[in-house]
Amino acid sequence: MSESPDRRYGPAPLPQPRGPVSAALLDALRQAPHDLPTGLAAGLDPACPLTDEDLQLTLFCCYELHYRGWQGVDERWEWQPSLLALRAYAERHFEAAVRALVGPLPTALPGGVPGALADVVAADDGPSLAGFLQRRASLTQFREFVTHRSVYHLREADPHSWALPRLGGPAKAALVEIQTDEYGNGRLDRMHAELFRVTLERLGLDTGYAAHVDAVPAVTLATNNLMSLFGLHRRLRGALLGHLAAYEMTSSLPNRRYGNGLRRLGLDEVATRFYDEHVEADAVHEQIAAHDMCGGLVRVEPGLAPDVLFGAAAALAVDRVFAGHLLDAWAAGRTSLRAPAPIRIALRDRPRPADLPAAVA
Repeated sequence: MSESPDRRYGPAPLPQPRGPVSAALLDALRQAPHDLPTGLAAGLDPACPLTDEDLQLTLFCCYELHYRGWQGVDERWEWQPSLLALRAYAERHFEAAVRALVGPLPTALPGGVPGALADVVAADDGPSLAGFLQRRASLTQFREFVTHRSVYHLREADPHSWALPRLGGPAKAALVEIQTDEYGNGRLDRMHAELFRVTLERLGLDTGYAAHVDAVPAVTLATNNLMSLFGLHRRLRGALLGHLAAYEMTSSLPNRRYGNGLRRLGLDEVATRFYDEHVEADAVHEQIAAHDMCGGLVRVEPGLAPDVLFGAAAALAVDRVFAGHLLDAWAAGRTSLRAPAPIRIALRDRPRPADLPAAVA
């Protein structure tokens, strides 16, 4: 029996709280829209916003109201003023932490933005998570990695699509070209989110939308919240395009490594199709993103050049923290997921043991 559409495509059930603020927010969301308690935001005063579980889950819950929503939650919560005030407070902490992590960036004239983006990417000295997954990761570790990435990949392209109504001219045309590929040119079976769902299925993991939110830590939510922060604020549209450009410019080689890692572990071409598709597609997208999309944006709006570079640097910086978390956990012999939260396994739709390597079955 196939999974019901609401399990595959959302909305998802509300997650479990991770602190007093997310607990109060989740309790409120189960009720009709009303004003949140006065002073609730003051409970968010984290020393390290990128890894603060309460703050990142609070942001994720607020942001998801703008995507698929939550099961059983009144849709009027999306624009409830006190919820937006709580979100804004958390965003200020989060954005300040990201800007501090990125640090100063070189200036670039509008015509030099594509080259400056290449320099930002070349200067990235993050740990090679892709290299580890290709050569050394166990099947359990690879399944953990896929679990982390499922939060984004099951809605892949959606955060960056927020930029479309905020752009015109060459930047919009370039973004449409990239997003059209991401959405499979209108074919459900070619949508990247659907290809990733197949990878989850081949690994015996739950394929439901946002099914693994409770299992992933704050830093994983932060990689997703960064896209939503950029996407939901018009003032950050340049950063959103820079973020997408960084993803496209650093995608082909890692995805080749991910696919090779799965092949090393005995998975077939059905399981690796998501990664194999990105190797070729993103090699093309890299040029479109840097020159036509970001270059086109700053030709029309020269003042957004610093934002474009910030968005690219922010994407790489937060991903460095994410990669470091996974590699540090595995080096220490522990799970990179939130213990004791288990990876959710699809019981009805998981592949038959004969379809999987023995270690997965």
